[in-house]
Amino acid sequence: MKKLIKQILRFKFIIFLTFIVFLSVKPLIHAGFPPTHDGEYHVIRFYQFDKAIHDGDFYPRWAKDLNNGYGVPLFNYVYPFPNYAASFFHIFGASFIDAFKLNLIFATLIGVIFFYLWTKLYFDSSAAVTAAVFYCFTPYRFVDIYVRGSVGEVWALAWFPAFLWAITILIKNKKTNYVIWSGIFFALTIFSHNILGLMFAGFGFFYVLFCIWIFKARKRLAYLTFFSFILGLCLSAVFWLPALIETRFVQNLQIYNVNEHFAEIYQLIIPSWGTGFSEQALGNQMSLQIGIANLIAVFLGLILLIRTRYIFFIAWFIIVVFLILGISKPIWHAIPILNYFQFPWRFLSLIMVLSAFITGAVIDKITRKKLKLIVSSIFIFLSVILSISYTYPAYYHNRNDSHYLNRDNFIHGTNSPGDLFNTVWINKKPSIKEKRVEIAKGKGEINVIDSKTSNLKFTIKNDTEVEVLVNIAYFPGWELKIDEKKTMLKKTNQGAMSFSVSKGKHSVEIQFGDTIIRRIGAAISLLSIILCIGFFLKKKLKI
Repeated sequence: MKKLIKQILRFKFIIFLTFIVFLSVKPLIHAGFPPTHDGEYHVIRFYQFDKAIHDGDFYPRWAKDLNNGYGVPLFNYVYPFPNYAASFFHIFGASFIDAFKLNLIFATLIGVIFFYLWTKLYFDSSAAVTAAVFYCFTPYRFVDIYVRGSVGEVWALAWFPAFLWAITILIKNKKTNYVIWSGIFFALTIFSHNILGLMFAGFGFFYVLFCIWIFKARKRLAYLTFFSFILGLCLSAVFWLPALIETRFVQNLQIYNVNEHFAEIYQLIIPSWGTGFSEQALGNQMSLQIGIANLIAVFLGLILLIRTRYIFFIAWFIIVVFLILGISKPIWHAIPILNYFQFPWRFLSLIMVLSAFITGAVIDKITRKKLKLIVSSIFIFLSVILSISYTYPAYYHNRNDSHYLNRDNFIHGTNSPGDLFNTVWINKKPSIKEKRVEIAKGKGEINVIDSKTSNLKFTIKNDTEVEVLVNIAYFPGWELKIDEKKTMLKKTNQGAMSFSVSKGKHSVEIQFGDTIIRRIGAAISLLSIILCIGFFLKKKLKI
C-alpha cells in the first residue's frame, strides 16, 4: 500500500492533469456524433483511408469511392496522422464516429501532459501545472474540438509541446540524443496538420534561438538543434513534398478569402460563443476570444515579466495578436506565404501556447510557497470555471457510421466544401457510373478480377479492336499494363481515362503508383526512419 501511495504521489500532477483533461473532453464520451464544421468530412476520410490500408496501401494517396466513384487524390494533400490514428482505433472495434472522438480525447491528453513537461523545465511543479491547465482550458481549444471538429489541429497542438520539450532538453541539458526526439515530434506536428506545422515551425525557429541564447549553447549544440528541423522535414517528406510540388494537379486548394477572416479587437477580448463560421453575422458567430483568464495572466505578465528573459513570449504574443487583427492586412498582402494559413484567427493556436507559458512564468515569479500555491489555485479555478461552459457540443446526432457511408451526399462528394477538391482535368462533377471500367466503342466482354483502391484487374475478350473507358479520374501515377506490358493511358475530355486494345483475350491491370516526386519524398522519409532506428539502437535511448 505504501508503495502504491508513493507512486501516486510521484505522479500526482500527471494524475491531476488527466482529471482536468477528462473535464474538458467528457462530453465526447456521450453517445452519438457531435456536429462540427469538419467532423463529417473526417468520418468519410477515416473510412476511405482505412479501406485503402486494407487494400494494401501502406501510405494511401487515393480515395476510391469519392467523386461519384471516380476517386480523388485526397490523401496526397491531406495530413495523414489523424487518419492513421483512426485506423488504429478501428482495429479495436471503434466506429469511425468514435474514432473521431477518440482522436480528440487522446490528442488533448498528450498535448496537456507534454505542455506540463515542457514548462517544468522552466518552472516548479505548481507553475507548470497551472500553465498546462491554461493550455487545456483556453477557449480556442474548445472551438477546435466542439465547433470546428479540427482533428488535425488538435493533434498538432499535442505534438508541438512535445517538440518544445525535446528541443529544450537538447539545448538546456545538452542531451544530444534528444535531437532525434525533437525531429520526430516536429515531423509528427507536420503529419498532424501541415498549416499549423508551418506556423509552429516559424515560432519554433525563433524559440530555438531564444534557448541557445539563454542557455548559452555551444556552436556544435546550436547546429544540432537546427538538424532537428531538417530531420523533421525529412521524416515527413513523404507527405509535404508531393503535396507541395503537385498542387498544380488539383483545383481550389485555397478557396478562402483571407480578408474575410480577420478578427476585431472586441472579438478577442469579449467572451462569446457560437457554432457558426467566422464570417457569419454575430448571432451565431464562432468565438475568437483569447479567454478572460488568459488575458489576466498576460496583463500581469506585461507588468512582472517585462524585464525578464520571458519578454520573448510577451513580444510574440503581441506580434501574433497583431497578425490576427485587420490592421495587419498590409502585412498579409505583402507576404504571400501568410495566405497559406487561410484564416488569420488560426493564429489563436499559437496564442494558446504563448498565453499558457506566460501564465506559468507569472506564477513562477512568486517566491513564497504558500502564496504561490494560493495564486496558482485561483488561476486554475478561473481558467476552468470561465471556460467549462464551452466544453459541450450544440447537440448530438443519434447516428452511426452507415448514416455517412451509405448516403450519396456524403460518400459521393469530394470531401471538401462545395465539392471543389478535384483534379484539374475534370471540369464538372462526373455522373455516377455502374462500373469502374466499360467498353466505349466496339464489342467485347470484360470480367473484373479485382477492384481495390489503387488497383483494378480484369480480363477482356473482344472480337475486334475496342476502346475501353476507365471511370476513374485521371491523375499522374495511374499506369496501364496489357498482358504485362506497359501501355499508354489517355485522358478523356471528361477527365477520366481510356485506352485501346486489339482483338483477342487480354489481361489488364490499372494501378495507381508513385510519380518521381512521390518516390523521392518516400525515399527521404524511409532513409530518415532508418537513421533514427540506427541511432536508437546505437545509443539505446531512454526517455
